[in-house]
Amino acid sequence: IKMDINFEIEKEIGILSESSKAWTKELNLVSWNGAKAKLDIRDWSPAHAKMGKGITLTVEEAEKLYELLGEYLGK
Repeated sequence: IKMDINFEIEKEIGILSESSKAWTKELNLVSWNGAKAKLDIRDWSPAHAKMGKGITLTVEEAEKLYELLGEYLGK
């Protein structure tokens, strides 16, 4: 079964890293299949032609992640 996945990058927030093959790990605000946009971390090929597996976070989840990272990193 092949499923079409529609997405719209509503805001490009930043690049976290870049691979030797020019793919970038990015933090973006993305709407998947017309749903409310979520924060999204994943690898993208140049010009966002292809994508790797990633993770999406609601604002509440991102705030909790920020809190946990602050504790872990001692900030």
